[in-house]
Amino acid sequence: MTEIIPGLQGEIPSNSRKGVPYVGGKKKVAACAKHFVGDGGTTKGINENNTVTDRHGLLSIHMPAYSDAIIKGVSTVMVSYSSWNGVKMHANHELVTNFLKGTLKFKGFVISDWEGVDRITSPPHSNYTYSVQAAIQAGIDMVMVPFNYTDFIDDLTYLVKNNFIPMDRIDDAVARILLVKFTMGIFENPLADFSLVNELGSQAHRDLAREAVRKSLVLLKNGENKTNPILPLSKKAPKILVSGTHADNLGYQCGGWTIEWEGFSGNNYTRGTTILGAVTSTVDPSTEVVYRENPDSDFVKSNNFAYAIVVVGELPYSETLGDSMTLTMVDPGPSIIKNVCEAVKCVVVVISGRPIVIEPYLSSIHALVAAWLPGTEGQGVTDVLYGDYGFSGKLPRTWFRSVDQLPMNFQDSHYDPLFPFEFGVTTESVKELVSWSTSAGVHAKPSTLTIIVSVIITLYLTASNNWLKQK
Repeated sequence: MTEIIPGLQGEIPSNSRKGVPYVGGKKKVAACAKHFVGDGGTTKGINENNTVTDRHGLLSIHMPAYSDAIIKGVSTVMVSYSSWNGVKMHANHELVTNFLKGTLKFKGFVISDWEGVDRITSPPHSNYTYSVQAAIQAGIDMVMVPFNYTDFIDDLTYLVKNNFIPMDRIDDAVARILLVKFTMGIFENPLADFSLVNELGSQAHRDLAREAVRKSLVLLKNGENKTNPILPLSKKAPKILVSGTHADNLGYQCGGWTIEWEGFSGNNYTRGTTILGAVTSTVDPSTEVVYRENPDSDFVKSNNFAYAIVVVGELPYSETLGDSMTLTMVDPGPSIIKNVCEAVKCVVVVISGRPIVIEPYLSSIHALVAAWLPGTEGQGVTDVLYGDYGFSGKLPRTWFRSVDQLPMNFQDSHYDPLFPFEFGVTTESVKELVSWSTSAGVHAKPSTLTIIVSVIITLYLTASNNWLKQK
């Protein structure tokens, strides 16, 4: 993920010092590495929870990305709500000041999370003066105070005037903030450049987002064996079914932390293409596309569909709303899979921010695609379903069989996943297959068995011809 930093901030010039914040002009923005540190290792994955590991575990598993981010010139680091072995990260002087600023030589500024200072105590804000002192002394340079900013200013002023917080700590924070602002050119160009407004949501941006969708999709199953794949789908089928809770819902495709913090449902908050819309615009005009969100089995059996596309998954979420002990798809997703996939050849597309329970339904699913959160560009999904591009994505994390296995990580002694880390079935585009076929003088790419049989027949015919000539 640290590769995004040069994209946001610009490539560091060869004559610049590594590890120093860098933002290359008005068309770039300051990047933020978060949430420091161990946020991804909390007990049971619960948001704002406690990460229990020794120092070696913390440094070897959770710290490398921050070290790499600093080398790439990241401008800011945000502290996590979570704790390390019971100590709140917002109050952890050893890790924020001694390690991040000292050992890793981070020169940018450290920022708190939203009301992160308040949450140093339980209940939050119960001893705010203490929390302000602990956070600033820990090494936080900029504090995110969305509401009661007068309380923060009053408490910080009191603590500095009465020498509870030394002035050199304030000087350090100010110097770091100014360094980033100077690097960004904010004093020379303090206002936004409105000449760039028309680029937002431009077709070029949407094309890039569509490319990102198709390259990130992971094909988990494609038929029962390699010789009888389901994908790519035919664009010229007479009649097809599209169903599922997520088939015609941009909000579900986008997930949380988009236009709305916790996400939204429906197609009225942004412009884009749902998967249903993408299917309709991709197939041949002669193909009848039937949409039924939650069809019963009798409906599916009675309509003579060539195939079905079922789109199901999670509801949008962010932060604590995403905490789940079951990691299941939203109802009626399972029953839709059963009703459709037991009656017709089906492709199931899963919309989710993480692996979810899928094994109980896998035997009835003919092809399975992890689409993650494709956002507004649903045509990135149909690009690969219909073979305009091949599947190339690999799992960025292990896909479990059941939640009882968790936590489970690659190379654990009990590693028995449904789909392992970096798994993904690859396919070629229809264009590539046609190109191969044209050069070979046939109409489809042959299987290995077909090639072997063809070679044997060729050798037999050649030998027979030579024998006849001799006679």
